[in-house]
Amino acid sequence: MTVRHRPITSSGDVAELLLGELFANAVQHSDAPDDRLIEIRSALTNHLLRLEVHDAGTGRPSLRTPALSDEHGRGLFLVNELAERWGCCPRAGGIGKFVWALVAPAFTLA
Repeated sequence: MTVRHRPITSSGDVAELLLGELFANAVQHSDAPDDRLIEIRSALTNHLLRLEVHDAGTGRPSLRTPALSDEHGRGLFLVNELAERWGCCPRAGGIGKFVWALVAPAFTLA
């Protein structure tokens, strides 16, 4: 089996990667009951794509530096490096939180 890596070449690639990382974190780390849903929202705001992942868990994400030998723990590092900005806010109504990331459009020179 050959694994081929393709470079991240567009803001769509970045958005796809970041949304996947945020969603995976919500699935892996949420302490919400199993019957609670994870919601994804997106919007274009001031020429930036805003991605949000909502869950009913109480924990908040924290950026850490994994050891070279760690097999996990790089998701938020990628979010931190590739997003214009990111953060975590409480949800309206006080149940859970949402983690958001802003993705800038990729510009190419003609």
